Amino acid sequence: MNKDQVEGKVRDVAGRIERQAGEWTGDNEKQAHGALKQVEGKVQNALGNAKEAAKKALDRRTDTSESVDDSAETEEIDVRSQLKVS
Repeated sequence: MNKDQVEGKVRDVAGRIERQAGEWTGDNEKQAHGALKQVEGKVQNALGNAKEAAKKALDRRTDTSESVDDSAETEEIDVRSQLKVS
């Protein structure tokens, strides 16, 4: 979980509380402000989710390329050992 996901969730919850308080008191301005905070929080959370997904995809790609490099090194060692034996 990254910073954007946490902050987005906090902002979303704070907005829900403010919106609900506005509904209970009949304060339309507080309702609107709370709803806006909720939207901001959801957008920030979605941004955090996208960043996390990109990071995981990059990590998987890096892991895959490292294993390909390792197999290439193993093949090179096998070829060298065969040349020495011959």
